[in-house]
Amino acid sequence: MRRTTRASRDGYHPIRVSIEFFPPKTEEMEKVLWSSIERLAPLQPKFVSVTYGAGGSTRERTHNTVARMVRETTLKPAAHLTCVDATREEIDAVVQSYWDAGVRHIVALRGDPAEGVGHAFRPHPGGYASTADLVAGIKRIGDFQVSVSAYPEKHPEAASLEADIDALKAKVDAGADQAITQFFFENETYLRYLDKVRAAGITIPILPGILPVQNFKQAANFARRTGASVPYWLAARFEGLDDDVETRRLVAAAVAAEQVLDLVDEGVNDFHFYSMNRSDLVYAICHLLGLRNQTPRIPAEKIAGATVEPVKADAAKAA
Repeated sequence: MRRTTRASRDGYHPIRVSIEFFPPKTEEMEKVLWSSIERLAPLQPKFVSVTYGAGGSTRERTHNTVARMVRETTLKPAAHLTCVDATREEIDAVVQSYWDAGVRHIVALRGDPAEGVGHAFRPHPGGYASTADLVAGIKRIGDFQVSVSAYPEKHPEAASLEADIDALKAKVDAGADQAITQFFFENETYLRYLDKVRAAGITIPILPGILPVQNFKQAANFARRTGASVPYWLAARFEGLDDDVETRRLVAAAVAAEQVLDLVDEGVNDFHFYSMNRSDLVYAICHLLGLRNQTPRIPAEKIAGATVEPVKADAAKAA
């Protein structure tokens, strides 16, 4: 009988993850953040990113959080940076300060206006007019790795998906090294987008952004503001669980596991997690993906208790 296997079960596919945090606003939130960092750091993520508030409102807190990561951890932080409400000179000074602090990775974004999502973006008269301009400016200052955003369902302000892919290409032409997608819940959305991006001649890595659903109502509201679709089946899975925290956590873990393992089966090996500064769900997903605390990934056939040797994906296809 012909044996088949899933890539997510064969134990041979190296998985790389990156994790996004946001800078804390209060002392209590800072404790939560650093507790999460302490929990996730031993998984040795490829990098961790720290966000930047609308209108540059968290610039100082972002810088302080990233600088502390450099000083006190072995993590490789990536600082978010936007074009909003600042001159080129001011932004260049921030970029230089990151270089001086030992940061070598920046996530370059156009950014949302201080009024928030839904309000028109107006470039600062003396600032960078677009993300592509910002990427080029960062590259002029230092040999940074630069990540940019990508939108499988197009940016809310883009005229079409094709126009949005053109904007991504401009960022790549300016020097972007990789892109991180807006979160999505239907994997086919990401896979179709990836096909279109590759067809447009864009070859940089496009990391899928994964949002583990800690709270469905909050996630759905976030999705509406960012233009991400919320499928009916996802709403159905969380229906009636508003006051049932324990069951909601179990469902959240199952939903996230289903999404990432399906992507592994589609050949995806890199994941970017929007942690919301919470570690437990991200840690559990990473465990399912085979990541362990500061240890090499153990081939499935070497794990105590395993009785069936896994079939390599390539061998299964050749059978």
